[in-house]
Amino acid sequence: MLSFWEKRSFVHHDLVVIGAGIVGLSTAIQFKNENPNASVLVLERGIFPSGASTRNAGFACFGSLTEILDDLNVLPVQEVKSLVEKRYQGLRAIRTVFGDKALGYEGNGGFELITSKEEKYLGKLDYINTILSPIFGEDVFELEKKPVDFGFSSEVKAIVRNNFEGELDSGKFLNTLWETCQVFKIKILTGAAVKEIDQVKKTVTVQHASYDTLIDFEAEKIAVCTNAFASQLIGGLDMQPGRGMVMVTKPLTKTIPWKGAFHYDLGYVYFRNIENRLLIGGGRNLDIEAEQTLEPGINPKLKKYLQELAREIILPGQSIDFDQEWSGVMSFGPNKKPIIECVTQDIGMAVRLGGMGVAIGWQTASDLVKLLRKQ
Repeated sequence: MLSFWEKRSFVHHDLVVIGAGIVGLSTAIQFKNENPNASVLVLERGIFPSGASTRNAGFACFGSLTEILDDLNVLPVQEVKSLVEKRYQGLRAIRTVFGDKALGYEGNGGFELITSKEEKYLGKLDYINTILSPIFGEDVFELEKKPVDFGFSSEVKAIVRNNFEGELDSGKFLNTLWETCQVFKIKILTGAAVKEIDQVKKTVTVQHASYDTLIDFEAEKIAVCTNAFASQLIGGLDMQPGRGMVMVTKPLTKTIPWKGAFHYDLGYVYFRNIENRLLIGGGRNLDIEAEQTLEPGINPKLKKYLQELAREIILPGQSIDFDQEWSGVMSFGPNKKPIIECVTQDIGMAVRLGGMGVAIGWQTASDLVKLLRKQ
């Protein structure tokens, strides 16, 4: 049971946000900015965000050449353009709001490794540049003139450069969101696992860890921002979880001759140079069914694949030892459009980020706040 003080001071809020990742914190901040006197509470089941907000590779990207061409197989040209524009605007927005230093942002560009399997896509490079030119004002993709300088194996036939992408520090990004929440006097409760939402009473039920009882938080508005985990609270969502693993090597003895956000195998693999360590992740397309899970863990099949890729393709001839590995859970659907809609009056959700939470998290939150404003 709750005390008199707890019931009076902690239970009722103008907005309760479920999920303290990029989208959840961004929603709380933007709502509070529009409603300075509002009481805003964020509930997070883990100590740190439970999905991928602090477990991603830190790519400030909007899609490689082959990824965009792949999107065109399931979406009309205008919708693909809209997705790319939203991702790019989202990246520009967080850099404008928080600054590159706070985000640990580095504009080293994006690169895609092209093997014999992907060479056919190079014929569409000019076509994609034409489609995207209204957004960027110039060509986005170009062939790297001296791919041999990167030191990749001979299996890499070409490299496509994109000067509009970059990298950031995911830990700094979340710290910045936390600090901004403190400035706005937004309350964040971690270890608060939400059991259910009563859509009629507009209550959010949380398991009380200390007393083994349930607490009902009352809200004028509720925002569900738990990405893949939203299916545990709201039925009928057209999405599947997608676990992604990331590995980092020990510092290398030889200097890595490149920096940037690198894509491989239609974007399913990604890697970058962090303090002369190789960070590499992805590969879930090799075992899609096994990786459609909400459970954390390391898939040995994918681990072996990434290790071989690092040693044989990316840094051939170097001695490589991995000393860190982890996984995070993303959410995917039939296309890469996020779900931003109202469940009932005053209850909204922003989920299914399609692995693009860094790029579209802030903009997705903005759309959700606008939707809640109308209710």
